[in-house]
Amino acid sequence: MATKNPDQDSLDHDARAIVAASDEEYSPRSEAVEQYGYSESRKIGVTGAVFLILNKMIGTGIFSTPSGIFAATGSVGISIILWIVGGIITFCGLSVFLEFGLAIPLSGGEKNYLERVYRHPRYLASCVLASQMVLLGFSSGNSLAFGRYVLAAAGSTEGDGWTARGIAIGCITFAVLLHSTLPKWGLRLVNLLGIFKVVILLLIVFSGFAAIAGRLRVPPPGNFHNAFDIEVTEDYGGQGAYGYATALLRIIYSYKGWENANYVVGELRNPRKTLATAAPLAIGGVTILYVLANVAYFAAISKKDLATSEVLVAGLFFRNVFGDSAAARALPAFVALSNLGNVLAVSFAHARLNQEFGKEALLPFGRFWASIKPFNAPAAALFLHWLVTVIVLVAPPPGPAYNFLVDLYTYPGAWINGFVAAGLIYLHYKKSENWTSPWHTFLPVSVLYLLANIYLAVVPFVPPTGDWNAEGYPYFVFPVVGVGVLILGGIYWTCWSKIWPAIGGYKIEAHRIVDDHGDEVIRYRKIETR
Repeated sequence: MATKNPDQDSLDHDARAIVAASDEEYSPRSEAVEQYGYSESRKIGVTGAVFLILNKMIGTGIFSTPSGIFAATGSVGISIILWIVGGIITFCGLSVFLEFGLAIPLSGGEKNYLERVYRHPRYLASCVLASQMVLLGFSSGNSLAFGRYVLAAAGSTEGDGWTARGIAIGCITFAVLLHSTLPKWGLRLVNLLGIFKVVILLLIVFSGFAAIAGRLRVPPPGNFHNAFDIEVTEDYGGQGAYGYATALLRIIYSYKGWENANYVVGELRNPRKTLATAAPLAIGGVTILYVLANVAYFAAISKKDLATSEVLVAGLFFRNVFGDSAAARALPAFVALSNLGNVLAVSFAHARLNQEFGKEALLPFGRFWASIKPFNAPAAALFLHWLVTVIVLVAPPPGPAYNFLVDLYTYPGAWINGFVAAGLIYLHYKKSENWTSPWHTFLPVSVLYLLANIYLAVVPFVPPTGDWNAEGYPYFVFPVVGVGVLILGGIYWTCWSKIWPAIGGYKIEAHRIVDDHGDEVIRYRKIETR
């Protein structure tokens, strides 16, 4: 019989385990077999992992969300402090995910960590995560920002209308087709645009230093006088605790992507070393650049203009610093390319997570969604990501949509990350779990990360002190939809594990093994239930 991998000894019989394929365990006539293997040339090293994280983190957020963040807080100083707080929360999350990722070096990220902790009822946690990742793990916000910046570069002032959304659909279609048919070139473009993004951010930071020195094409805004005063006008401020929660959610959105490498651990070269090196390097550099970029924005843009600029913060910054020259108008095109890099990185990583759900037969037609045919890339899982992204792009009515997409994308993650942090605390103090990892997260770090996510999950339900429709939609829409999608995952689990097997008389089980070459092989068995 096959033996369990020693890294999984602490799992009980209910947990999924990767086993060595030393002998045949199942009859070939009663099962279907799929093999998933990547050559060493396709695997990702430290540099590739750094750029994979950079491209996910540096996308739309830092070039667009500062508008909504300042509008929610009404204070320059508090806005900058919140960006620093976001960096601290991100490092806490990194420590938690590193401990899990180095102990369970498998693709899938939170899926593996939740399965390790919440083993009963079996696969409930995975179905809830699948609901969130499949239905809300879209690239709509980044694609829409790409469309808006392309229009800005062309001199158009059109908002989140159908033209911008049409360009957004073209953006996500290009990313998915590239990753599906030319996966090596997709990663090469991710790396190239990663370098490009850092250059753009550095340009903003150094232009900000020039703006502080008075080199502006507009009167100096003077935003750093009484920076910590909280102002309330018709354009910004006055949203209370709800405003701080949504501001922090948008900052977390801008930092999102630090967990990107955890989703593709199975495609990393020397996963433990690569993950432990690449993630801190990428996150540390991005945190510094983000804080300095926000200082630059406040040095060049007046409060009113910043609060009403919506997604085009960086475009307004370039205009105020460089004037209305042709060169300045071309700079938004560079930001659009940065957004494209983010869409490429998100689609690459999220498709791998969708593929993991297919491998486990958690999705209907699991073998189809897990397939890497015909180009040794998860084309079906990429198509699923494309489909959801396009639906979310065209579903909202004409009008401001970017902030809503950002909030809807980010909010359910607070619940998931909270359960991951609570799970790690449980593993540390439940000695019978026999938990070990090459990385150790200290209790205060785990508790801070847990409390931050509880705050982000609960406070959006508290009514703002100002207009309940300040963003163009009722304040409670995104938390209600987010929680509803998580609950839908529980309903799906009930159907998948109880109702459908009772009706059909069988269920499909996935048994994952690793062959002698290190490639993953999955055997799908049809199990009679009556």
